[in-house]
Amino acid sequence: MNKNYYAILMAGGVGSRFWPVSTTEFPKQFHDMLGAGQTLIQKTFSRLSQLIPTENIFILTNEKYSDLVLGQLPMVGKDQILLEPAMRNTAPCILYASLKIKKLNKDALIVVAPSDHWIEDENAFSANLEQCFDYSKSDDNLITLGIRPTFPNTGYGYIEFNQTDSEAIKKVSRFVEKPAYEQAKAYFNSGNYLWNGGIFIWSASAIIEAFARFQPEMTELFMEGLPTYNTPDELSWIKENYAKAENISIDYAVMEEAENVYVLPATFDWNDLGTWSSLYDKLEKDSNENAIINATAFTENASNNIIRSSNQQKKIVVDGLDNYIIVDWNDVLLIYPRDKEQDIKKIASLVK
Repeated sequence: MNKNYYAILMAGGVGSRFWPVSTTEFPKQFHDMLGAGQTLIQKTFSRLSQLIPTENIFILTNEKYSDLVLGQLPMVGKDQILLEPAMRNTAPCILYASLKIKKLNKDALIVVAPSDHWIEDENAFSANLEQCFDYSKSDDNLITLGIRPTFPNTGYGYIEFNQTDSEAIKKVSRFVEKPAYEQAKAYFNSGNYLWNGGIFIWSASAIIEAFARFQPEMTELFMEGLPTYNTPDELSWIKENYAKAENISIDYAVMEEAENVYVLPATFDWNDLGTWSSLYDKLEKDSNENAIINATAFTENASNNIIRSSNQQKKIVVDGLDNYIIVDWNDVLLIYPRDKEQDIKKIASLVK
């Protein structure tokens, strides 16, 4: 394995659209959402460690999830878990981790990846990642892995590239926010738009230089803590200063501003597992297209449902429902139309 390869594994989200399974106390990345025998963060860590030395994988998460990370990833040292004392979106945590990594290795090449995505062909993922690492060695480029759209999805941001670009890794023309359906349809049909999957590859030097240019105040803040990084004083400095950073995503902070941004159209299947329906798409179904996870279910005149329980011995009987989310989880029973799943986040806050 290449000792210059590093990963920043982002595991601080709540995944509130997967309520009641995913909660603030126990978010979706720490659940076995697919019923595959591994939680999402375990699966992602395993995927990254095929190419990146285990000791070079840093996990960024909220300080309340420290014990969950250590419990599920016992091979990780405490110094590899970067605890955020406040939620500040992706830009501050990426800058903090990148400065910490560069202090360890000035030649570091970094992949930033969410902890809760589904990727089936892990060999293709590793090959794409290696290709991007090789590309970022020679030039200070910022690279993202773009996902080829399979339908006009309005829930993802898009990346436009020049259709005449014959290179494997293509110059990005622009990033586009989540579009309305007609616009998404036009992007899908055009052939030169990709979904923004939120996976980034760059050298530590390149991303720190980009932050210095586009986010000077944030860079100045985290540079003040540089003497403490990788020392016993790091945690106390972060606790005292992290919340001072602006709450902003890496897309807004850097990627949409920089000119040296490139995209590799990924060759692997991908799903961000952001909603119950996206999970449903990846699960095996019965003869009536019901997806059943960790439950003993009996269905009659029921189809296209996703059924989940916290107790596999619980018998769930469903009659006459089509296209529903049915989740029996601890002290909550959710029976909700799949076509209204975007409202689950709102419903969860009301129930609380």
